[in-house]
Amino acid sequence: MARIAVIGAGMGAMAAAARLAVAGHRVTVYERSATYGGALGRFERDGFAYDTGPTLLHLPAVYRDLFLKTGKKPLEECVRMTQVDPASRHLFPDGTDVCLPNTSRAGVVSALDAALGAGAGARWGDFLGRARDAWDRSRRPLLEEPLRGDWQVLGRDPYPAVRRRRLLRAPRVAGTVAEVGTGELADRRLAALFEGYVLSYGLDPRRTPASAALLPYMEQTFGSWYVRGGMRALAHAVYERCLARRVEFVFRADVVRIVEKDGRAAGVELAPGPAASAPTVVEADHVVAGTAPAALVDRELWGDDDVRPQGGGAGGSGAPSVPGRFTVLLALRGGRPDGTAHRTVVHSPDGVGEAGAVFSGRTAERPTVTVLRPDDPTTRPDDGHEALTLTATVAPHGPVDWNGAGLRERYADVLMETAGAAVPELRERLCWREIRTPADTAAGTGARGGSVPAPSLAGAEGRLLHPANSTRLPGLYVVGGEAHPGGGLAHAGMSGTLVAGLIVEGAEFRGSR
Repeated sequence: MARIAVIGAGMGAMAAAARLAVAGHRVTVYERSATYGGALGRFERDGFAYDTGPTLLHLPAVYRDLFLKTGKKPLEECVRMTQVDPASRHLFPDGTDVCLPNTSRAGVVSALDAALGAGAGARWGDFLGRARDAWDRSRRPLLEEPLRGDWQVLGRDPYPAVRRRRLLRAPRVAGTVAEVGTGELADRRLAALFEGYVLSYGLDPRRTPASAALLPYMEQTFGSWYVRGGMRALAHAVYERCLARRVEFVFRADVVRIVEKDGRAAGVELAPGPAASAPTVVEADHVVAGTAPAALVDRELWGDDDVRPQGGGAGGSGAPSVPGRFTVLLALRGGRPDGTAHRTVVHSPDGVGEAGAVFSGRTAERPTVTVLRPDDPTTRPDDGHEALTLTATVAPHGPVDWNGAGLRERYADVLMETAGAAVPELRERLCWREIRTPADTAAGTGARGGSVPAPSLAGAEGRLLHPANSTRLPGLYVVGGEAHPGGGLAHAGMSGTLVAGLIVEGAEFRGSR
């Protein structure tokens, strides 16, 4: 039985902790804040309740497997999950309004044909077929296996782009999301649909490889799921599973250093505080870092031939370059109308300008806004009120000073004005609003600039991969959105599986099965 110290109580860290405890190890989680869940926060006021991080679960099989492998009660007995149907409603600048059903390829094709015109659905369906090919080609090395030493094979884009013939010129092949939208989807609204998926994950459609087709493919194939009580209920269920497996949690414990001995990780040092009156060293046989570990060690954790942290990623230097989220929580008078879509996306009239602003450290004048209206009694004081959330992808804190009260209020007004297309009389119904910016995310989670890590993608010569879960310091592993396979709720769970496998099985571990 090994002693394992886990730094942070995010979803990936707790997933690893539960699996390691089941394998017979003694696991202690050290969390600098007063609670668990990482980005899966909850805000409550006057009987209203809101998720402050991810709001929907995709690839639920990741957490079903976690609960199956760590106890008798399956996931569905620990939380109440429902498929969101329609999966999403989309409002385009020309007035087009389309609802896309959940996990129905034929239904999506039919809806797009009806709203955008004959042939639009078929083009989207063909696009998803190519996305499925990319999924089949890259799924295991990208998501289910430890990042291999020959990770460069993932630098090639697995998306089978269509070769477009051009008179007297060489055939052209789309290489980016934007080029797929222009050349293969051939409709500005379909292009905006694809680009909106990509931007919502914090990726630049102008530069992200076509392999990002995996993102809409995963959502439309495996569905969008809502957890009653919000994603915080899922975090609580994972926390309770850890406790049932005898994982120990120490909150308000700030790890300031990873201890080395004989050339390997040998424990953690805690700063003085509620958990320790003086700096305290806790010995461990393995250390699992659920936060960027570079500041906690005095050596390089990845070599020149490894995938290196980028921008605001794990241990990266310089200003954070990964976008964050601007969120407005709205308490409204009046009940949620029957038939209201859970998620509505109001697309920007200038997608190119929006991406240019977000990825150059400016605020977009007309952002794409996602409107979330869950049909969940736990989110509101009574049926005469509604809890509604607005979100937009924005530049991180640093390039934009999100602490300025004037900017916070002005940009919240912009989101509310945009959301008015989806929610009539929005301002007239308003009781109060709460604003959350990347600066708040940074303060609450420790993420540099409030950046939200994107999932790993193949292509782009490996620039969108994340560092391996194992490091050049033996005994130190990295879990969560800053490591392979990247950001996102499902990906965090996958990273927990990979780290647990590497510790339990060692070099023989070949990935989840």
